[in-house]
Formats: sequence, C-alpha cells, structure tokens
Amino acid sequence: MTVGINWQQRVGNQRDWIWRGWQTRYTYIRSAQNQQKTVPLILLHGFGASIGHWRHNLEVLAEHHTVYALDMLGFGASEKAAANYSVELWVEQVYDFWKAFIRQPVILIGNSNGSLISLAAAATHPDMVQGIVMMSLPDPTLEQEAIPAAMRPILMPIITTIKKIVASPMVLKPVFNFVRQPSVLRRWASLAYANPEAITDELIDILAGPPQDRGSARAFSALFRAAMGVNFSPSVKTMLPNLTIPMLLIWGQKDRFVPPILANQFAQYNEKLQVLNLENVGHCPHDESPEEVNQAILNWINQCLEASEKLVTLPNQ
Repeated sequence: MTVGINWQQRVGNQRDWIWRGWQTRYTYIRSAQNQQKTVPLILLHGFGASIGHWRHNLEVLAEHHTVYALDMLGFGASEKAAANYSVELWVEQVYDFWKAFIRQPVILIGNSNGSLISLAAAATHPDMVQGIVMMSLPDPTLEQEAIPAAMRPILMPIITTIKKIVASPMVLKPVFNFVRQPSVLRRWASLAYANPEAITDELIDILAGPPQDRGSARAFSALFRAAMGVNFSPSVKTMLPNLTIPMLLIWGQKDRFVPPILANQFAQYNEKLQVLNLENVGHCPHDESPEEVNQAILNWINQCLEASEKLVTLPNQ
C-alpha cells in the first residue's frame, strides 16, 4: 500500500460535474499507454464509501488503463441531495457520466452496492459495458425469497411497513448523529474488515468526512430507505443469466456483511462469471488486499482482451 502521501493526492484529478442540477464529484487518471488500445475503467464505491476508498487502486490500474471513479449522488463529495435514491438512479448517473466523458465501452469495477450498480448498468445499458468486476455482490431480493411463498402475501406488507417506520427521519436523525462519529465508524469498519491493520486513521477520515456535509442527515434517511430495499431493488438472479459479457466476482471469505457462499450460487446463473475467493479478507477486498486485487483485475482484463482479439481474428485464419 502507498503510505505517507495524503489520500487526496493519490486519487487522480478530482473535478465537479453537474448532473441533473446536482453537484457530483469524479476523478480520473489518464493512462500513459495508447488509449485507443486500452479499455477505460470506471470504479464505483460501496454504500457509505467514496472515491477515497479507491486510493490504493487508482494509480496502479491507471498504469495500464485510463481510470475514472465517481462519488455516487449522496456520497463522498457529491451533493447530499433530497433525492429518491435507488440503484436505478445511480445507474443513470453512471450512464450519463459515460455519455458525457467517455463514449466507448468500459469495464465497470464495483464494491458492494457499487457492484450491484455495475451489474444493473450492464443489464440496462449494454452499449456502455464491455465487462464488469464485482466485489461482495449484494442481492436485496434474497430477503423476500427467504420467506416461504405462502407467507409472502401476509408478511411482506408488514415487513415493508416496519422498514418505512425505521427509515423515517424522526427515527433516523438521532441514529445518524450517532453513527457518523469517528469512533462508531471505526467499530463498523472492524466488522467490514478482517484485518485490523487495514483500519487506519486515513480510512476513518475518508468515511467520517462526508457525513458532516450540509444536508447529510436528510440524505442519510433517503439512502437508508434505498439500502433497505424500500425503493427499486434489482434482482441478481434475474439480471445475471441475460448478460453475455465477461464478468469477474471477487469475494473475501471473511465477509460479514454479504455471505461469501452466494458467490458459488451466482456462478450457476451464468457460465461467463468467474469467481475469485480471497482468504482472510472481508467485505472490501480492494482496500484490504489491494496488491492482490489490483493484479487479479489486470490479469483478468488481459485474458478477456486476448480472448476477444482471438474471436475477432478467427474468421480470417
């Protein structure tokens, strides 16, 4: 890992972009290689994270590819908007960003909620996506599947009502004021990470800064509703079988937030999905084991590009 240099200096050229009237933050590092021969990458962070969470990945990946990263609306340095947050909304943010700045097929790389956004973006806008790398892929619809079919008509309305009560501003405001404290965020990180040494002061600074922004309490309530599946919740089981692009799924075997056993289940939905299990790694593999993850991503991309070139040249042989 790179240490000693402030993380703001290790995440590229940060810029602000106005999307649908909202200020949003992005960054980029252009590859020194011939950009016409390399596929661009877009990095999408998980729930509660931001561009800074990619500080150990951006520069390394940019040695071979032009790399972009977004602060999704409501997170990081992007506006804490009073929006109806959903995976669908973030997918449109990514797509509009792609149309504005890139306009050639990319590889999406996401962690947690960012991996779900990547999958949904590939399913919704196939013209944008050449491949996807997902880490710790959640599926909000699994909660409903866990309930016996005969009981769903009775229990789901009750569960939905409870979720709406819990996600109300009256309940969430005091909760938010508590959880945004650095000491609380450190305890949360201890659940997300298997290696305590990865929970640095720098990481806590990255996590604790955005919740102090104006409008963050209001945005937290809306974001919490999205996280609980009150809004749009795409199904991994529905989307995966329909994709024909290369996909890599990386999963830490000590992930306490999303069960690692799901990786093998998801692999059954699509033969193009490769699974890489990492031992002694938690919910954020790219940050907890960046050297291993960076190399795995670069190797996978090279394999995909080589396979693609073979398919293109085969008819002429």
